[in-house]
Amino acid sequence: MTWLKMILLSIIQGISEFLPISSSGHLVIVESLLKIQADQTDVNIVLHAGTLLSILIFYHKTIFRLLSRDMRVIPLMIVGTLPVVVIGLAAKKYAEHYLESPLLAGCMLPVTGLLLLLIPRIPHHDQSYTKITYKQAILIGLAQAIAILPGISRSGSTIVAGLLTGMSRQSAATFSFLLAIPAISGATILETAEIISSQHLSTPLSLLLIGALIAAVVGLVSLWLLVRWLEKGKLHYFAYWCIPLGIVIVIMQLI
Repeated sequence: MTWLKMILLSIIQGISEFLPISSSGHLVIVESLLKIQADQTDVNIVLHAGTLLSILIFYHKTIFRLLSRDMRVIPLMIVGTLPVVVIGLAAKKYAEHYLESPLLAGCMLPVTGLLLLLIPRIPHHDQSYTKITYKQAILIGLAQAIAILPGISRSGSTIVAGLLTGMSRQSAATFSFLLAIPAISGATILETAEIISSQHLSTPLSLLLIGALIAAVVGLVSLWLLVRWLEKGKLHYFAYWCIPLGIVIVIMQLI
């Protein structure tokens, strides 16, 4: 892992974790095209940790409210996280190799694009994320679990699910990224446990720190942009990136 490769991966992670274009799909594609071996556990940890920090900073006021007057949302977040825990652990044990397939990412990117094209057609609602039900939390959680597939955007699928279940645009985005906190934290803890058990860092600590910082800064900017574009009704524009890119990647993988 060189400085240039780490910077590139960190920027891609920071952008695609929050904008609805699939971070896992883009990382898989870039690693394949540029022959970057970025499957080291420590690299995965810092990329996740950087984007987790972005969420904690961007939504710090909301998180403080969760710990005080909005505590009813916490069990909803737990329930919404259960699908990704169950499916994620099963996928890691039985299908991890397939989740690193550029062809699969190429096939799934147009699916993300089609999901995004639904957004302008969904009627506007005004339900706050603090008023959602357990049924809504489970449905949004299932959308998050499906995003384990490379090419399916976690932010895109959960926001669309939130809108379809009656949430306002801002609340759908807020709950989407609140739901990411336990999911990303859990993945980070599992990967950290692997490093502790192996007692070995495959990447220099200085590179890891730079990677986490870049992913966090880029992630903050991406989060800000996503919220603004969602409020302005422009999030579906990302479909015109996901669909052509997916088609091109599939063609490249098959020829």
